[in-house]
Amino acid sequence: MTTGGPLTSPWGGDRPFTAVVTGAAGGIGLALAEQLRGRGAELVLADVDEAGVHTAAERLGGAGVVVDVADPEAMERLAEQAAAARFVCLNAGIVGSSVGAPWEVPAAEWDRVFGVNVAGVVNGLRAFVPRLLAAAEPAHVLVTASLAGMTVFPGGGAYGPSKHAVAAVVAHTAMALEGTPVGISMICPALVATGMSPVGADPADAAREALSAVDDGVFAVVPPEWRAAVVDQASTVAHGGRPAPPAPTG
Repeated sequence: MTTGGPLTSPWGGDRPFTAVVTGAAGGIGLALAEQLRGRGAELVLADVDEAGVHTAAERLGGAGVVVDVADPEAMERLAEQAAAARFVCLNAGIVGSSVGAPWEVPAAEWDRVFGVNVAGVVNGLRAFVPRLLAAAEPAHVLVTASLAGMTVFPGGGAYGPSKHAVAAVVAHTAMALEGTPVGISMICPALVATGMSPVGADPADAAREALSAVDDGVFAVVPPEWRAAVVDQASTVAHGGRPAPPAPTG
Protein backbone atom coordinates (compact mmCIF):
# COMPACT_ATOMS: atom_id res chain seq x y z
CA MET A 1 0.00 0.00 0.00
CA THR A 2 1.32 3.45 -0.87
CA THR A 3 0.35 6.94 0.13
CA GLY A 4 0.27 10.01 -2.03
CA GLY A 5 1.44 13.54 -1.47
CA PRO A 6 4.90 15.05 -1.51
CA LEU A 7 7.25 14.74 1.43
CA THR A 8 7.84 18.44 1.97
CA SER A 9 9.12 18.83 5.52
CA PRO A 10 12.85 18.13 4.99
CA TRP A 11 13.03 20.28 1.88
CA GLY A 12 10.36 22.93 2.17
CA GLY A 13 9.21 22.27 -1.37
CA ASP A 14 7.81 19.67 -3.74
CA ARG A 15 10.90 18.99 -5.86
CA PRO A 16 11.86 15.38 -6.59
CA PHE A 17 14.16 13.71 -4.10
CA THR A 18 16.29 10.59 -3.71
CA ALA A 19 15.72 8.33 -0.71
CA VAL A 20 17.90 5.55 0.70
CA VAL A 21 16.35 2.75 2.77
CA THR A 22 18.38 0.08 4.56
CA GLY A 23 16.74 -3.20 5.49
CA ALA A 24 14.50 -2.62 2.48
CA ALA A 25 13.82 -6.22 1.46
CA GLY A 26 10.89 -6.59 3.82
CA GLY A 27 9.01 -5.32 6.87
CA ILE A 28 9.08 -1.65 7.77
CA GLY A 29 11.91 -0.97 5.31
CA LEU A 30 9.94 -2.25 2.35
CA ALA A 31 6.84 -0.39 3.54
CA LEU A 32 8.85 2.83 3.81
CA ALA A 33 10.19 2.29 0.30
CA GLU A 34 6.70 1.72 -1.08
CA GLN A 35 5.33 4.87 0.51
CA LEU A 36 8.34 6.98 -0.43
CA ARG A 37 7.91 5.79 -4.01
CA GLY A 38 4.28 6.89 -3.78
CA ARG A 39 5.56 10.34 -2.81
CA GLY A 40 7.75 10.48 -5.90
CA ALA A 41 11.13 9.44 -4.50
CA GLU A 42 13.91 7.93 -6.55
CA LEU A 43 14.86 4.91 -4.46
CA VAL A 44 18.15 3.32 -3.47
CA LEU A 45 17.31 0.17 -1.53
CA ALA A 46 19.87 -1.70 0.56
CA ASP A 47 19.72 -5.06 2.32
CA VAL A 48 21.90 -8.06 3.09
CA ASP A 49 19.19 -10.21 1.43
CA GLU A 50 20.35 -10.15 -2.20
CA ALA A 51 17.28 -11.76 -3.75
CA GLY A 52 14.86 -9.77 -1.61
CA VAL A 53 16.39 -6.36 -2.22
CA HIS A 54 16.65 -6.86 -5.97
CA THR A 55 13.03 -8.04 -6.10
CA ALA A 56 11.91 -4.97 -4.17
CA ALA A 57 13.99 -2.64 -6.32
CA GLU A 58 12.68 -4.11 -9.54
CA ARG A 59 9.08 -3.85 -8.38
CA LEU A 60 9.46 -0.26 -7.18
CA GLY A 61 11.68 0.95 -10.01
CA GLY A 62 14.68 1.70 -7.83
CA ALA A 63 18.28 0.58 -7.43
CA GLY A 64 18.97 -2.46 -5.27
CA VAL A 65 22.29 -2.75 -3.42
CA VAL A 66 23.50 -5.67 -1.29
CA VAL A 67 24.86 -4.13 1.92
CA ASP A 68 25.73 -5.40 5.38
CA VAL A 69 25.14 -2.27 7.46
CA ALA A 70 27.58 -3.56 10.09
CA ASP A 71 30.38 -3.04 7.56
CA PRO A 72 31.48 0.63 7.60
CA GLU A 73 33.18 0.38 4.21
CA ALA A 74 30.03 -1.04 2.65
CA MET A 75 28.03 1.88 4.05
CA GLU A 76 30.59 4.33 2.65
CA ARG A 77 30.16 2.75 -0.77
CA LEU A 78 26.38 3.00 -0.44
CA ALA A 79 26.64 6.70 0.41
CA GLU A 80 28.91 7.27 -2.58
CA GLN A 81 26.43 5.49 -4.85
CA ALA A 82 23.53 7.50 -3.43
CA ALA A 83 25.28 10.87 -3.43
CA ALA A 84 22.06 12.66 -4.42
CA ALA A 85 20.11 11.31 -1.44
CA ARG A 86 18.48 13.83 0.85
CA PHE A 87 16.31 11.37 2.82
CA VAL A 88 18.01 8.41 4.51
CA CYS A 89 16.13 5.66 6.36
CA LEU A 90 18.48 3.71 8.65
CA ASN A 91 16.07 0.88 9.23
CA ALA A 92 18.01 -2.40 9.15
CA GLY A 93 17.82 -4.44 12.35
CA ILE A 94 17.84 -7.95 13.77
CA VAL A 95 16.59 -9.62 16.95
CA GLY A 96 18.91 -12.55 17.61
CA SER A 97 17.87 -16.05 18.62
CA SER A 98 18.51 -15.70 22.38
CA VAL A 99 15.74 -13.98 24.31
CA GLY A 100 16.81 -14.69 27.88
CA ALA A 101 18.82 -12.81 30.49
CA PRO A 102 21.97 -10.96 29.43
CA TRP A 103 24.34 -13.67 30.70
CA GLU A 104 22.46 -16.28 28.64
CA VAL A 105 23.20 -14.55 25.33
CA PRO A 106 26.33 -15.86 23.58
CA ALA A 107 29.12 -13.36 23.01
CA ALA A 108 28.91 -13.74 19.23
CA GLU A 109 25.22 -12.86 19.32
CA TRP A 110 25.86 -9.72 21.39
CA ASP A 111 28.43 -8.71 18.79
CA ARG A 112 26.16 -9.37 15.80
CA VAL A 113 23.03 -7.73 17.23
CA PHE A 114 24.96 -4.63 18.27
CA GLY A 115 26.87 -4.73 14.99
CA VAL A 116 23.69 -4.50 12.92
CA ASN A 117 21.41 -2.50 15.18
CA VAL A 118 23.84 0.01 16.67
CA ALA A 119 26.90 0.05 14.42
CA GLY A 120 24.55 -0.10 11.43
CA VAL A 121 23.06 3.23 12.49
CA VAL A 122 26.42 4.74 13.41
CA ASN A 123 27.95 3.59 10.13
CA GLY A 124 25.02 5.14 8.29
CA LEU A 125 25.46 8.43 10.12
CA ARG A 126 29.22 8.44 9.49
CA ALA A 127 28.70 7.73 5.80
CA PHE A 128 25.78 10.04 5.05
CA VAL A 129 25.71 12.96 7.49
CA PRO A 130 29.00 14.60 6.40
CA ARG A 131 27.80 14.42 2.78
CA LEU A 132 24.39 15.85 3.72
CA LEU A 133 26.02 18.69 5.63
CA ALA A 134 28.41 19.40 2.76
CA ALA A 135 25.47 19.62 0.35
CA ALA A 136 24.06 22.45 2.53
CA GLU A 137 20.51 21.53 1.52
CA PRO A 138 17.54 20.48 3.67
CA ALA A 139 17.79 16.74 4.34
CA HIS A 140 16.54 14.21 6.87
CA VAL A 141 17.61 10.94 8.50
CA LEU A 142 14.89 8.61 9.81
CA VAL A 143 16.01 5.84 12.18
CA THR A 144 13.99 2.77 13.08
CA ALA A 145 14.46 2.32 16.82
CA SER A 146 11.95 0.39 18.96
CA LEU A 147 9.68 0.62 21.97
CA ALA A 148 12.24 -1.79 23.47
CA GLY A 149 14.72 1.08 23.30
CA MET A 150 12.47 3.42 25.27
CA THR A 151 11.58 1.13 28.17
CA VAL A 152 13.01 -2.14 29.48
CA PHE A 153 11.14 -5.41 29.09
CA PRO A 154 12.11 -8.68 30.79
CA GLY A 155 13.92 -11.02 28.42
CA GLY A 156 14.67 -10.09 24.84
CA GLY A 157 18.36 -10.90 24.90
CA ALA A 158 20.60 -8.32 23.25
CA TYR A 159 17.83 -6.67 21.24
CA GLY A 160 16.48 -4.26 23.87
CA PRO A 161 19.88 -3.00 25.02
CA SER A 162 20.88 -2.46 21.39
CA LYS A 163 17.80 -0.36 20.74
CA HIS A 164 18.44 1.71 23.88
CA ALA A 165 21.84 2.48 22.40
CA VAL A 166 20.19 3.41 19.10
CA ALA A 167 17.82 5.83 20.85
CA ALA A 168 20.77 7.45 22.64
CA VAL A 169 22.73 7.78 19.38
CA VAL A 170 19.75 9.43 17.67
CA ALA A 171 19.20 11.87 20.56
CA HIS A 172 22.90 12.76 20.57
CA THR A 173 22.83 13.25 16.80
CA ALA A 174 19.79 15.52 17.04
CA MET A 175 21.66 17.78 19.44
CA ALA A 176 24.75 17.80 17.22
CA LEU A 177 22.68 18.68 14.13
CA GLU A 178 20.82 21.53 15.81
CA GLY A 179 21.02 24.63 13.64
CA THR A 180 21.92 22.73 10.45
CA PRO A 181 19.66 21.93 7.48
CA VAL A 182 19.87 18.21 8.33
CA GLY A 183 17.22 16.78 10.62
CA ILE A 184 16.89 13.41 12.34
CA SER A 185 14.01 11.54 13.94
CA MET A 186 13.17 8.02 15.06
CA ILE A 187 10.24 5.67 15.22
CA CYS A 188 9.88 3.44 18.28
CA PRO A 189 7.16 0.93 17.35
CA ALA A 190 5.88 -1.93 19.47
CA LEU A 191 5.46 -5.30 17.77
CA VAL A 192 5.25 -5.06 13.99
CA ALA A 193 4.64 -8.05 11.74
CA THR A 194 8.04 -8.37 10.04
CA GLY A 195 10.71 -11.00 9.57
CA MET A 196 11.52 -10.48 13.26
CA SER A 197 7.97 -11.17 14.50
CA PRO A 198 5.09 -13.18 12.98
CA VAL A 199 2.56 -11.03 14.85
CA GLY A 200 2.07 -7.32 15.27
CA ALA A 201 0.92 -4.20 13.50
CA ASP A 202 0.95 -3.79 9.73
CA PRO A 203 4.36 -2.45 8.59
CA ALA A 204 2.51 -0.11 6.23
CA ASP A 205 0.88 1.58 9.22
CA ALA A 206 4.25 2.01 10.95
CA ALA A 207 5.76 3.48 7.78
CA ARG A 208 2.82 5.82 7.23
CA GLU A 209 3.03 7.09 10.81
CA ALA A 210 6.79 7.57 10.47
CA LEU A 211 6.53 9.72 7.35
CA SER A 212 3.64 11.69 8.80
CA ALA A 213 5.80 12.42 11.83
CA VAL A 214 8.56 13.73 9.56
CA ASP A 215 6.00 15.94 7.86
CA ASP A 216 4.90 17.26 11.27
CA GLY A 217 8.40 17.74 12.70
CA VAL A 218 7.99 15.07 15.39
CA PHE A 219 11.29 13.79 16.80
CA ALA A 220 10.22 10.41 18.23
CA VAL A 221 7.14 8.30 17.53
CA VAL A 222 6.14 6.19 20.54
CA PRO A 223 2.81 4.26 20.60
CA PRO A 224 0.33 6.31 22.68
CA GLU A 225 -0.68 3.35 24.83
CA TRP A 226 2.94 2.87 25.94
CA ARG A 227 3.92 6.48 26.69
CA ALA A 228 2.89 6.42 30.35
CA ALA A 229 4.80 3.17 30.88
CA VAL A 230 7.95 4.70 29.39
CA VAL A 231 7.70 7.73 31.66
CA ASP A 232 6.77 5.73 34.77
CA GLN A 233 9.68 3.30 34.47
CA ALA A 234 12.19 6.07 33.89
CA SER A 235 10.80 8.04 36.82
CA THR A 236 10.96 5.01 39.11
CA VAL A 237 14.62 4.40 38.29
CA ALA A 238 15.48 8.12 38.51
CA HIS A 239 14.08 8.13 42.04
CA GLY A 240 16.10 5.07 43.06
CA GLY A 241 13.43 2.42 42.62
CA ARG A 242 13.74 -0.97 40.99
CA PRO A 243 12.26 -1.25 37.49
CA ALA A 244 9.13 -3.33 36.94
CA PRO A 245 7.92 -4.78 33.63
CA PRO A 246 5.98 -2.11 31.70
CA ALA A 247 2.38 -2.45 30.62
CA PRO A 248 0.28 -0.48 28.12
CA THR A 249 -2.66 1.67 29.13
CA GLY A 250 -6.13 1.43 27.71
